[in-house]
Amino acid sequence: MPNRLLRVNAYTTFDMLDAEAVGHDFTDEAFAVLNVTAPRENPDHVKLELELDNSQLENLPAHAERVTLSAAEARTLASELEKYANRVEAAQSDD
Repeated sequence: MPNRLLRVNAYTTFDMLDAEAVGHDFTDEAFAVLNVTAPRENPDHVKLELELDNSQLENLPAHAERVTLSAAEARTLASELEKYANRVEAAQSDD
């Protein structure tokens, strides 16, 4: 990914996901990096970062999204992800 804003290395959570950037009058599809981190020393938050491959985006400049979550918010997100992952697995096992 040229002009990358997020650091990607062996510890990156996901370094190649399918993603979409959606606006009122466009949808761009691109590969994406999704990373979850917390500060190494005295962690006080969880950081969720997402960057779409800007070489594949026609309607947006290079950018990354960052969300800072408290421990409780991160647990809520994890719980929601688990719930929907179970739902997808159940639907796939019915096929």
